[in-house]
Amino acid sequence: MQTRDSAPLDSANDAASAVAGTGVGIVVTYHPRECELNALLGALRPQLARVCVVDNGSARNPAQTIHPEFFADAWCELIRLSSNQGVAAAQNIGIERARAAGAAFVVLFDQDSEPASDMVARLLAVARSQAVAGVAVAGVGPRYVDARQNNPPPFIRIRGLSVTRQPCLPSQPVVEVDYLIASGCLIPMATLDTVGPMREDLFIDYVDIEWGLRARAAGFQSFGVCNATMRHAIGEAPLDLLGRKLPLHTPLRHYYHFRNAVRLYCESGLPLNWKLADGWRLLLKYGVYSWFARPRYAHWWMMTQGIAHGIMGRMGKYKGR
Repeated sequence: MQTRDSAPLDSANDAASAVAGTGVGIVVTYHPRECELNALLGALRPQLARVCVVDNGSARNPAQTIHPEFFADAWCELIRLSSNQGVAAAQNIGIERARAAGAAFVVLFDQDSEPASDMVARLLAVARSQAVAGVAVAGVGPRYVDARQNNPPPFIRIRGLSVTRQPCLPSQPVVEVDYLIASGCLIPMATLDTVGPMREDLFIDYVDIEWGLRARAAGFQSFGVCNATMRHAIGEAPLDLLGRKLPLHTPLRHYYHFRNAVRLYCESGLPLNWKLADGWRLLLKYGVYSWFARPRYAHWWMMTQGIAHGIMGRMGKYKGR
């Protein structure tokens, strides 16, 4: 993975300058729903000076979906890709466009997210305060809420051989995390210059986890901000199992999820305790989704293919067997 430097920012002044100036929102779309996309852009209009929408080969031109008001004053730029190149590639294209525009930071979004009216300001305040304190900031992310399930705070730390969630407490509104979900994540451009871009061969799933762990290994710290909030939908309608609502994806998404996880377990450079902790969770998911997800065979077969392809190193877009 290419980077533009070899060490984290080495002074408070350098760190503070990494989040000084303007930022660009990067929205990755693929067959977006008109109401969701325009709600997201409407929420971002007062919060960011510019937004770049990177469409991953949707059949319908998103320009026909996005309200014309968002194109006024060149606030929203639309980049259409001829085919689906994956979330990571689309994010990297947006990041490069933001870099060329002189952005100090980017904020990544999925098309089905909707930030609170003050989310970006709250994230930016934490990024700047940590940077002024001399911390090399990897990313700063909000607490998201999926209206379909009572999801706990999505802030993850690896403790020994366990993947634990950091609670949001009145006494601790900002928590250190090992990685963040991509949507809603604010990343200083200087951090991207050092850590490098998103890993495109993963295509989708584990892209944010791999980048967050890579940033952590390079000496950067990610933070979850409890009072910065965002509505965000994870996957399809959740699986109701014994009174618990579990995130559920399509069989194809399960292929990428399992393939990329296994591929990362096979590679050096990522923490062994994370591999063991995440691998145990992956094994549990394999059993649960094989038995309870419908159609059962499709989920089992795509997860099984994903495991095999991860071991073989067969990456990129799914091309069948």
